[in-house]
Amino acid sequence: MSTTVEFTAAVRRWDPAKPGGLAVVDVPADCVEQLGGRKQRRVLGTLNGADFAGSTMLVAGGGFCVGVSKAALKAAGAAVGDEVRLILEREQASPATS
Repeated sequence: MSTTVEFTAAVRRWDPAKPGGLAVVDVPADCVEQLGGRKQRRVLGTLNGADFAGSTMLVAGGGFCVGVSKAALKAAGAAVGDEVRLILEREQASPATS
């Protein structure tokens, strides 16, 4: 059974010194365990209502975030600095076939 988390947060640059670099959204601490803990993993859901797929990652100092591609931002009508609404769940591994 998968667990869905919903939250609103701002899109920011992973490294503010690189204006064209990776965009991320910080995952609230109370949502981390529901996504499987502080491990890198694929997540699926929506970003401002647009279909979304991304990967979670650790942030120095104990934070946790999800990477957001330029294409996902465009589909969601969002940009770095905007507040966005995310609905996420862990991507489930597909069963092995024989």
